Amino acid sequence: MSQNPASEGFVPIDRPVRVAFVGLGRIYDLNRLAYDGNGDAEVVALVDPSEERRRQRALDWPMAKVFSSVEELASSGLDVDAVEVLVPIALHEEIVLSCLESGWHVNLQKPVTNDLASAARMTASAASHGCQLRVMENYLFYEPLLRLKDVIDAGELGAISGYHLKMVASGRGGWDVPGDTYQWQFDEAQRGRGILYFDDGWHKLSTALWLFGPVKEVRAWLGSTEVIPGLALDAPSTIVWEHENGVRGVWDITLAVDMYLRSDYYTNDERWEVTGQRGFARVNRCTGRGIQQPSFEVYLDGTMRSYHALDDDWASSFRDSGRHWLRFLRTGDGPLRWSAREAYDVLSLAMAGYESDARGGVGINPATFAPPLS
Repeated sequence: MSQNPASEGFVPIDRPVRVAFVGLGRIYDLNRLAYDGNGDAEVVALVDPSEERRRQRALDWPMAKVFSSVEELASSGLDVDAVEVLVPIALHEEIVLSCLESGWHVNLQKPVTNDLASAARMTASAASHGCQLRVMENYLFYEPLLRLKDVIDAGELGAISGYHLKMVASGRGGWDVPGDTYQWQFDEAQRGRGILYFDDGWHKLSTALWLFGPVKEVRAWLGSTEVIPGLALDAPSTIVWEHENGVRGVWDITLAVDMYLRSDYYTNDERWEVTGQRGFARVNRCTGRGIQQPSFEVYLDGTMRSYHALDDDWASSFRDSGRHWLRFLRTGDGPLRWSAREAYDVLSLAMAGYESDARGGVGINPATFAPPLS
């Protein structure tokens, strides 16, 4: 068994994990993929205030019980081991605390929450109730990014000179998103938590910490563009940082509202490029399919290696992340990717970026800016 701290004191479940889905909106379609035909789990409950959604999703799991709220599920006496919490960010703390108090392990959709104090309360509650609180980060299971990390860790590129993340949000293409999903995202933007930098951007900050470790200084210049009267998106934005190991990263966020982007999911064009002393490696796409080239390429000594047969369907990263979580519950073998404490580090980086922007772009150390977890 791994010595991962998340597994300390954890007793693996020696039978299929009894799981409840809490929240049955758009992202459910991706999270459920880990459970299809998976003998490590049994979906026993579906929870959502919408009767229409409960009825629709019940077709996926005919044996599951349906409930309109977590409170109704808890009072039902149904045996539950773990929950998939897929609700708006503003509801995370309330629902997560309720689930933990019921003794259920939690797999939580990102971002962990809107502020550091809330994240600290949830982390403390998980510890006090002896439950696992995981903040799911599917990008850490996307095969082209996994290959990128392998190349970096193997030293193939030589000493890393720096890296660049690019993100273009377009306004046309992609799948249908229910209006209430966009509404809670717009509500978050009104609270100062932008859809691009904070919500979707959580993935980019996560990959930065995963690839190169803790950040010692971040500087942010966050923009604003009104897309409809009363609603602005947080672009153009530029964020730069330096890791404790000296590697520097640059992330630019661009908005192209009239651009069509081919995508089976959200219309977001994303790229990662890491440059070393000997060459570079890049991931050309993730959610969308803007660049019609192999999803992963490595340039070394005058030769470009292109990887044509990777599983670069974004949905597969949700499937593999969920399966990883279920294996952890069955075996205790980590790491969680992310544990609550690791997710707190991602949130600290995001909050430090906001602080830098508010103070005119000065450098902020996330570790000293964020209160330490007890």
